[in-house]
Amino acid sequence: MTSDREVLLLGLDFGSTTSSLLLASARLESAGQGSRSSLGTTAVRFQPEPVFTPYKGDIIDEAGLGARLDAWLALAGVATEDLFATGCLITGLAAKRSNAAAIAAMVERRFGEGVIARADDPCLESWLAFLGNCEWLSRALPERVVLNLDIGGGTTNPALGRDGGVLAAGSCYVGARHFRFVPGSYRLEGLSPWGERLSAALGIDARAGEEMPEVARDRVLDVFITALEALATGSQAFFANPPGSLLAQVSFAPGALPPDTVLTFSGGVGELVYRLAAGEPVPGTTHWGDLGIDLARRIVASPCLSRDLRTHVPERRGRATVHGVALHATEVSGASVHLPDPAWLPLRDLPVVARLSPASTADEIAAAIALAAHRPEGICLQLVGDAGLDRESLRAFATRLASGLSSLHGTQPVVLLCSGNHGKTLGSYASDWGRRGPRLIVIDELPERRAHFCNLGRPRRGVVPVSFYGIG
Repeated sequence: MTSDREVLLLGLDFGSTTSSLLLASARLESAGQGSRSSLGTTAVRFQPEPVFTPYKGDIIDEAGLGARLDAWLALAGVATEDLFATGCLITGLAAKRSNAAAIAAMVERRFGEGVIARADDPCLESWLAFLGNCEWLSRALPERVVLNLDIGGGTTNPALGRDGGVLAAGSCYVGARHFRFVPGSYRLEGLSPWGERLSAALGIDARAGEEMPEVARDRVLDVFITALEALATGSQAFFANPPGSLLAQVSFAPGALPPDTVLTFSGGVGELVYRLAAGEPVPGTTHWGDLGIDLARRIVASPCLSRDLRTHVPERRGRATVHGVALHATEVSGASVHLPDPAWLPLRDLPVVARLSPASTADEIAAAIALAAHRPEGICLQLVGDAGLDRESLRAFATRLASGLSSLHGTQPVVLLCSGNHGKTLGSYASDWGRRGPRLIVIDELPERRAHFCNLGRPRRGVVPVSFYGIG
């Protein structure tokens, strides 16, 4: 059981090769009466070993995955109604399966309003992997930048950060499972579309049912290592032409990286890298039916990639995304939100259509709000730089906001996210204390995030849970 101020957070990561779950408890903390609440003092409650992601032919086995979720929750001794927030990512090649969206919908049905379930959002995956793997390391080295490479079965997701915050993110198709083998051998069972394209570009005759020669494996691994070294140095040249261009997904263009950039790894391959660097045993040839072990050995052998393996080891030693999605995908509101009717929540998949400032003009605000007229499900606006706003400036912004809201005649909700402690005041000014305008909801005391979408759950424990995705 949790205390009155404790909540349960669930993270799920369905990847190309394995699926993971993490259940954590977090305490709703505040610095004192009237100060903002936050999720802090987390503790892992239940984290079983990852299992193979179940497939049925070329699609994810929905029934098999559902049975695994039921078994995990039974072992953890929790019911879905006990959860404050749930995050689920479908990552890598699993996100490319034709029923990936159906799997996300299945998770939403099971876990309800508190869930963020996304397939194929690689920058969100990069961001969460950074936070789950090396946020503490980054905060311990606030003057240095940290680059985390999250390497799984289908993709590598780089994220560059400083002092715990992410500055740039991207994704490329470097992963262990583009070539699938009979476990314990190099006899090919199949190739991903990117494995097929890479084989053609390299002149490799890779066919299912046949042994993949060592020279062919080395050529593939050479390309993967070159791609990772390009990411580690901030170089874009490799990805401009084949074969590198075949692996590009979301451009990672942070510019030249400082020479003292700290390099960390996460994902299934990242876990193997730290085990090898520590001299720990790893499974034998193609244990998981892919090139993960081979790729990890090549990373450890690369002077460029191995430079920080023994001096800057992240706490999780690579097992990051499920921690990130459990512990970092959800924020909580302040206690002074403007929410005239709690029945207006939950709201899902609201596009963040504009980032406004207290100085935004009436025309700028009106142009952003006009987008809601064509979206009955509602929109979200983000107010940035408002933490120290005085009452007169707040009233002036609210007057311009009210003018823009007056153009809406439907019942669509408009959500305003702000960082200052003035949600109720701003919302009251803008709606004339609830007497006019559309369904305006103001959620305050949220950290500023550059995201394309957000979800709002029902008020719980006196706060509103807010999750973000589409990190850009």
